[in-house]
Amino acid sequence: MFATGLKHCLLPCPPGEEIHGYFLTGKEALTHFPSLGVPGGSAPGRGHVKQCELLQLSRKQKRLCRREPGLAETLRDAVRLGILECQFQFRSERWNCSLEGRPSLLKRGFKETAFLYAVSSAALTHSLARACSAGRMERCTCDDSPGLENRKAWQWGVCGDNLKYSTKFLKKFLGQKRIGKDLRAKVDIHNTNVGIKAVKNGLRTTCKCHGVSGSCAVRTCWKQLSPFHEIGRLLKLRYDDAVKVFSTSNDAVGHSELAGPHRHGHSPKQPALPRPTDLVYVEDSPSFCRPSKYSLGTAGRTCSREGNCDSMCCGRGYNTQSRLVTFSCHCQVQWCCYVECQQCMQEEVVYSCKQ
Repeated sequence: MFATGLKHCLLPCPPGEEIHGYFLTGKEALTHFPSLGVPGGSAPGRGHVKQCELLQLSRKQKRLCRREPGLAETLRDAVRLGILECQFQFRSERWNCSLEGRPSLLKRGFKETAFLYAVSSAALTHSLARACSAGRMERCTCDDSPGLENRKAWQWGVCGDNLKYSTKFLKKFLGQKRIGKDLRAKVDIHNTNVGIKAVKNGLRTTCKCHGVSGSCAVRTCWKQLSPFHEIGRLLKLRYDDAVKVFSTSNDAVGHSELAGPHRHGHSPKQPALPRPTDLVYVEDSPSFCRPSKYSLGTAGRTCSREGNCDSMCCGRGYNTQSRLVTFSCHCQVQWCCYVECQQCMQEEVVYSCKQ
């Protein structure tokens, strides 16, 4: 154990955003995500029109992007948010949401594909709503839901997340008015809407009282979204209970619709429709144990001996290795704005899947 010059900011640190132990620098790879992709890093200092051209968008989406100053950067933020949350939720699974194999996986109808569509649409919805309330979008501002005292909210410095604008714009941006004719199109649209609904379900009305001695003479209320980690956790539960579906004809409405296995209480002659909150898929997933066009496999992945080594290593066994790790310890606050720490070392055992 020895002293170091390691310091941690107490005042606001340089720009960036930390999510679940990941630090967003703005230079993360953004390719191979549903509906969006960026061939390179962000384009600081360039106009928003140029940034829209750098995004892998359809002609209609680029036209909408050029008309919405601030949208390009919001789309980038959304892709980063979705990727990091996906990787966090699947950090202990055989498929760990890596970017390798993403294009091939998105062409199939696996459970993993369903999660990708849901988490990406959720991230877009969440990021757009937050961008509106933060003033980063020119065509939208705070939440304008009826019944909220927006003028008082603005006066007190509180601005609600504009989910109403976010969901309306996103459906237009993704072309949601067109109902897919084939099974995969219907499945993708369904899973996209599951992601949007997950964000809606996390919307809360938050109120603050103002008055003498804490009385509620004046009450300000505004709409606030749940942290995206809670939405990601909900979608992971949806993934665990995903429903395999097929296409069936509905004579009453005159077109085909998604149908799943029979549920208790339903007629055995009539297939059950998936619920609006169900993630759906059409084909069973590969094992992800060995390298394939969908993933790099699990060889070399770290695991927990008491937890997931047997499953992640697919019966191949695992290697045990000891290593020294450093961590900050004996931290003390120094006047005025830093925490000064010593650096300690300890031995830890690491388990990794065999080839």
